[in-house]
Amino acid sequence: MSMPDAMPLPGVGEELKQAKEIEDAEKYSFMATVTKAPKKQIQFADDMQEFTKFPTKTGRRSLSRSISQSSTDSYSSAASYTDSSDDEVSPREKQQTNSKGSSNFCVKNIKQAEFGRREIEIAEQDMSALISLRKRAQGEKPLAGAKIVGCTHITAQTAVLIETLCALGAQCRWSACNIYSTQNEVAAALAEAGVAVFAWKGESEDDFWWCIDRCVNMDGWQANMILDDGGDLTHWVYKKYPNVFKKIRGIVEESVTGVHRLYQLSKAGKLCVPAMNVNDSVTKQKFDNLYCCRESILDGLKRTTDVMFGGKQVVVCGYGEVGKGCCAALKALGAIVYITEIDPICALQACMDGFRVVKLNEVIRQVDVVITCTGNKNVVTREHLDRMKNSCIVCNMGHSNTEIDVTSLRTPELTWERVRSQVDHVIWPDGKRVVLLAEGRLLNLSCSTVPTFVLSITATTQALALIELYNAPEGRYKQDVYLLPKKMDEYVASLHLPSFDAHLTELTDDQAKYLGLNKNGPFKPNYYRY
Repeated sequence: MSMPDAMPLPGVGEELKQAKEIEDAEKYSFMATVTKAPKKQIQFADDMQEFTKFPTKTGRRSLSRSISQSSTDSYSSAASYTDSSDDEVSPREKQQTNSKGSSNFCVKNIKQAEFGRREIEIAEQDMSALISLRKRAQGEKPLAGAKIVGCTHITAQTAVLIETLCALGAQCRWSACNIYSTQNEVAAALAEAGVAVFAWKGESEDDFWWCIDRCVNMDGWQANMILDDGGDLTHWVYKKYPNVFKKIRGIVEESVTGVHRLYQLSKAGKLCVPAMNVNDSVTKQKFDNLYCCRESILDGLKRTTDVMFGGKQVVVCGYGEVGKGCCAALKALGAIVYITEIDPICALQACMDGFRVVKLNEVIRQVDVVITCTGNKNVVTREHLDRMKNSCIVCNMGHSNTEIDVTSLRTPELTWERVRSQVDHVIWPDGKRVVLLAEGRLLNLSCSTVPTFVLSITATTQALALIELYNAPEGRYKQDVYLLPKKMDEYVASLHLPSFDAHLTELTDDQAKYLGLNKNGPFKPNYYRY
């Protein structure tokens, strides 16, 4: 049985009819506009062509000024997205005190401390292993008497580490290892809590070394431990204050670049204290380097450029753990990924993972994105930059800003235009633009954030390395570079398993005897490759 047509309410039928007539009239009017002679379409193409022409100097300056007031005056100008005004005043020129009356710090704005405290509290929620370590050990105070000078990225996650070290008895003085990675509000919260922190987002090169110097050179206070990320702090102490090493018990270093510098010192016979290579510990390399970069590479690129990856051609320089993480993420979103490598083993891994291994010169004219993560220098040279196509995005996922030859771009014939925070268009005389992110510095921590949980693994590893070196009996560690003991790696991993409700299987006595293992570990030999 068919249903009768729905009847409109009294008085509404005529209104519906009029609305339908208006809708039809608008539709036909629109169709008439669209189907006119192609003259309008040709004009649109001309407009696009006109838009992409090299703009006049006045136009460029006007656009740049409207987005970033100081960007054309200083290549290093940058401001945190949480900043208030008064960016023109350097923190070095401000007189600031925290609520306790202390001025033993230098941050962007101490008034942001409350906001930074909330950021730290959020990070603590996903760093349960580090908080667990803090609770277990704070009664024993294994770092009582430790005076730690640190140079790392100053983020909410690092703040949880710093406050854990303080809870375990240490005194800390801290600076940033990257001029763009500091979260100003977090630095303010640390300063409010009494940590001597010297860092802000957008430091100049001079500011960077000044902050490190203020951490080391303090009357009545001398460091006995170093926590470094990149080796700049260690380098500065060797260069300016070599006598400090007489009281240093050890160095903990977490980056590829910094570890490389330590091994160079060791080889030259200039390493005068024990050093712990955290970067090559399993819990750093296989988690932070791989999983962190797998997620943060996309975050950094999306926030800065809004790029769509499907179908884009990307070349990743280096297929170590960082490169592997970047490539996995890019491939998953449909990008066509090429790899450059010097190591035949890594190159073979890339091939087996489905990537083409090429020389950079072979693909530089066609790729849409270039990402470096080698830990080397001059991986992308001016010659490569000259040959890139218009709008190619160039960025670095390695720690240091040496991989892309940015210095070669500071020439009169090229114009720099700041279009967003940490995004510069470098414009060639013919109008070609290369999109340079974070001036070639570390992309993820300069332009976005990184996953808190993964950083909990690294931070816990760093804390245990500091405790180990500080409490080691004399003679256990010589003046050399050491890897974290395997048992410590396994302990860090075990602290994070409850977050996943993971339950480990226990060996029986017979199984342990068969494998020749202690039931409580370590379960793998030092040469095992995970």
